Amino acid sequence: MAATEKQTLGFQAEVKQLLNLMVHSLYSNKEIFLRELISNASDAADKLRYETIAKPELFESDPDLKIGVAFNKDARTITVSDNGIGMSRDEAVEHLGTIAKSGTREFFSQLSGDQQKDAALIGQFGVGFYSAFIVADKITVNSRRAGLPADQGVCWESDGTGEFTVETINKPSRGTEIILHLREGEDELLSGWQLKSIIRKYSDHISLPILMQKEEWDNDAKAMVMRDETETVNQASALWARNKADITEEQYKEFYKHVSHDFAEPMAYTHNRVEGRSEYTQLLYIPSRAPFDLWDRNQRGGIKLYIKRVFIMDDAEQLMPVYLRFVKGVIDSNDLPLNVSREILQESRDVKVIRDGSTRRVLGMLEELANAEEQEKKDKYASFWKEFGQALKEGIGEDHPNQERIAKLLRFASTHNDTDVENVSLEEYVKRMKEGQDKIYYITAENYTAAKSSPHLEIFRKKGVEVLLLTDRVDEWMLSFLREFDGKSLQSVAKGGLDLGKLEDEAEKKQHEETEAGYKELIDKMKTVLKEKAKDVRVTFRLTDSPACLVADEHDISGNLQRLMKSAGQKAPDTKPILEINPNHPLVQRLKYEDAKFDDWSHLLFDQALLAEGGGLADPAAFVKRINQMLLDGASK
Repeated sequence: MAATEKQTLGFQAEVKQLLNLMVHSLYSNKEIFLRELISNASDAADKLRYETIAKPELFESDPDLKIGVAFNKDARTITVSDNGIGMSRDEAVEHLGTIAKSGTREFFSQLSGDQQKDAALIGQFGVGFYSAFIVADKITVNSRRAGLPADQGVCWESDGTGEFTVETINKPSRGTEIILHLREGEDELLSGWQLKSIIRKYSDHISLPILMQKEEWDNDAKAMVMRDETETVNQASALWARNKADITEEQYKEFYKHVSHDFAEPMAYTHNRVEGRSEYTQLLYIPSRAPFDLWDRNQRGGIKLYIKRVFIMDDAEQLMPVYLRFVKGVIDSNDLPLNVSREILQESRDVKVIRDGSTRRVLGMLEELANAEEQEKKDKYASFWKEFGQALKEGIGEDHPNQERIAKLLRFASTHNDTDVENVSLEEYVKRMKEGQDKIYYITAENYTAAKSSPHLEIFRKKGVEVLLLTDRVDEWMLSFLREFDGKSLQSVAKGGLDLGKLEDEAEKKQHEETEAGYKELIDKMKTVLKEKAKDVRVTFRLTDSPACLVADEHDISGNLQRLMKSAGQKAPDTKPILEINPNHPLVQRLKYEDAKFDDWSHLLFDQALLAEGGGLADPAAFVKRINQMLLDGASK
């Protein structure tokens, strides 16, 4: 089929699903369609402005960028137009027929069918153009990309039910015109007053003029009549360039929704003009919830870069470290060249100054919430940690200059609280340390239950020593960089020999030495039996209820990290754990006098210890056989 002919094509499966859910889930907030279309028009103008830096001819004979909104009561249509970059035929098919976001399928798998919950998720995903189908049962898009001849315009049309048509048209002016054919019952939108009200509510911050035909009251006709002239219905100046005193809280929040395409309000924001060696303005936001693709470290798009109010790029990853990839906003520099490239950004000293300054601002926002006395701010930080805590932990290894500040922002579950809520800071832990305690103790595990019930905690519970319970996948990596806090070293309770320092008195130490000597023969026999499984066997006094546990040698990776690496398909170092036995446990005491079943009992103690820490058995059948035999032996007595 020739490219000029009319084609009927099918939407991508995800688009069909999104359209079906969105019309029902977002209907209660239907006026956001206008915000989304105006935001897209603003983005199209920004992109044209950037391309004309190298190709000024793309302005053609129309250098004044603007957005138009119009309505036609007789035809029951609303039209949103712009003279921005526009689309070619292929771009219309690609941009309006598919969703290219990474993680799309994972996003849709989270949708539950609950309209209220799905509405939040859809808003988080960003619906853009498709939101128009909330109020329209047919949409016509006429567009021509800047630089293409007039006869290479494109008309895209769809009723949103599964297919769309596309054909080449003649379009003298560049840019895009979106015509919404309203659904029945949406006539209230066919009002200049109503449309202006929506624009001023949601899009007043747009830096381009939004033009509408002027309406005036005609006394003779006793009705509002259209005039030939147009009027600008928004402030039409870059919000971040205005004085903070002139910007309302509502305007800040609506601008966030514009730059982030998020329906929810931001958790916090900071707006600053920085002067000195490098001059720039920053308006940065922390979202109230994590985007669905937060864990895709290659998915960057939070910071829009402007230079002297000219849009340059909307995914300037060089301006914010990866661990703060959730931050949204605008940075406008007065010093960078307009023809800046990503390569120049990577090497520029000015960019490093902006990046460092912006990082400090974001950490400052988080510190203000984390250290606040007001309950509202405390609750906000708890919410932030739940949504973004794992990403912030990455900063411990990635941002050494700010490592101490980030460490103070970390939150953990601990044995101090009988809950899996991560609300314990390292500063709070240090304040609660026992007299004579010189280490911060922690345990890593696959989940909270496994951590809380680990046999390694037994002696710490007995002595009332708090232990941090770490269960995020990133924790093992983070701990390889976070070695101490406030002069106190961090110590895994499941690694190396147990050293309680001054928490043990001299009488205890002497008693332990005597007990160890009494078990030397047993230990030697068990080392021989378990030489293929255990690196070493030794007596421990960290256990009070369990007969045995496994620990990693001081310089070996932990058992939890080994399991994480294997589950991720990575090759883990081939290290063996150390088996520690509790000399006060009846099973271990009986083993001293067991000859016939010594080997089986030794293997059982090792396998039980492995299961207790969440490990998997190399030979489950042999374990079951030994357990069954032990049960039979017990039953026969």
